[in-house]
Amino acid sequence: QVRLVESGGGLVQPGGSLRLSCRASGFGFDYFPLAWFRQAPGKEREAVSCIRNNNGATYYADSVKGRFTISRDRATNTVYLEMNNLRPEDTSVYYCATDFEPRTCSGGLTSASAYDYWGRGTQVTVSS
Repeated sequence: QVRLVESGGGLVQPGGSLRLSCRASGFGFDYFPLAWFRQAPGKEREAVSCIRNNNGATYYADSVKGRFTISRDRATNTVYLEMNNLRPEDTSVYYCATDFEPRTCSGGLTSASAYDYWGRGTQVTVSS
């Protein structure tokens, strides 16, 4: 059974950093892209970043470019999202996701509707 479990969220001051983790199991981690999304109250689910399985290419939303970094560790089946210089507007529940369609996260971000498997999310709150 596909399982994605996020961790690492919490409360951080503006300008601070957090590192989110998503541990994956139940599927071929090496063969599928992984992504991070976020959703704040009253907002639509937003694609933050994704990473390809085949070439390791990464893509980011304009709002987080230069501040967030996605990476994957094949030895532990874990995808990370390092978040630096956090802003109050980054406050959201963050979700990781994967999809078995090869075109997903190909050449750019793919919308949430394309992803079939999701974690339950981890809360990130940026506030002074």
